[in-house]
Amino acid sequence: MNVHIVGDDTAKLALLRGMLAERCSLTSELIGAADIKGGDIDAIVVAADLRDVDNITALKGISDRLARIPRRIFLTNHKSRLSTVQAYALGATSVLSSTPSRNQLLGKLLDARPSSAVKSVAVDDRQAAFTGAACIASMFAAVLGGAEIDIEETRRAGKRIAECIAENGLSDWLATVRRHHEGTYQHCLLVTGITVDFGLSLGVHSSDLERLYMAAMFHDIGKAKIPLTILDKPGRLDVKERALVETHPAAGYDALKDNAAITTEVLNAVRHHHEFLDGSGYPDGLMANNIPDLTRILTISDIFSALIEYRSYKPVMAREKAYEILQGMEGKLEKPLIGAFRDVALMR
Repeated sequence: MNVHIVGDDTAKLALLRGMLAERCSLTSELIGAADIKGGDIDAIVVAADLRDVDNITALKGISDRLARIPRRIFLTNHKSRLSTVQAYALGATSVLSSTPSRNQLLGKLLDARPSSAVKSVAVDDRQAAFTGAACIASMFAAVLGGAEIDIEETRRAGKRIAECIAENGLSDWLATVRRHHEGTYQHCLLVTGITVDFGLSLGVHSSDLERLYMAAMFHDIGKAKIPLTILDKPGRLDVKERALVETHPAAGYDALKDNAAITTEVLNAVRHHHEFLDGSGYPDGLMANNIPDLTRILTISDIFSALIEYRSYKPVMAREKAYEILQGMEGKLEKPLIGAFRDVALMR
């Protein structure tokens, strides 16, 4: 594996080279002079203080070249949520502490994803995923910092994802995202792609397709308020943790409701994507007639995505099995829509 290391001091670079020398072919450079000329880099490790404006500026300056590298591992200098969000906004596919063990770092670099995700995928898919993940991270940062969300940036990122789905298909998108992203960002990107493909399969108008990808991009923004230790917990949540996670739809709605650029349909989808037709969902216990079509489409896409996404602590569920689970949710999800989703789930 060819690994490039970028850092903000020579001691960091030397330490990382010593950790990886036996297992990887290495190159390195200081972040201020970072050029990343090689076209055969499999992974990059960025060891830089993201509180330093000069470091952030330097990374933004090479963002186009970063997007071409499949694995981008950032080592953060402190454990605040904002530093993690900043790393993802700059294009990270994984984030570790600033002092990872050799095994932790090699685990991220040599991580073997499922064979279904190893297939060759189009570069434009990877760059669209890079842009989408950075956009989602920027949203999280805005919510955490009390700043206004850039709606146009979200629209551009969502449109680019939609174009990739239309051009290259859903399977390539799923492979790209599952191989190069993780956690909440992986989930949001998967939901956006699946929702877009569902809309395309239904033949929705272009304006409705935009509402779908905007709703999908925004749907989990309320998770910015949830501690990472809960969001990334490798296992079942306890009762208190589950209750906290279930606050995210209302928190997302509250973060977006005063922005005049966001439509009522999108706001409703963000708030109600965990509602079920039988009234057993949350946060408002809505029943069938009160759940709009856009929200029903997003809910199906969200559940399917959660079932098939890659997590280090559990195997990827086959799409066939995930679709069987959706079929078993009769009474909670609209049966005709589940039927229409079949080709998206199994064929596309």
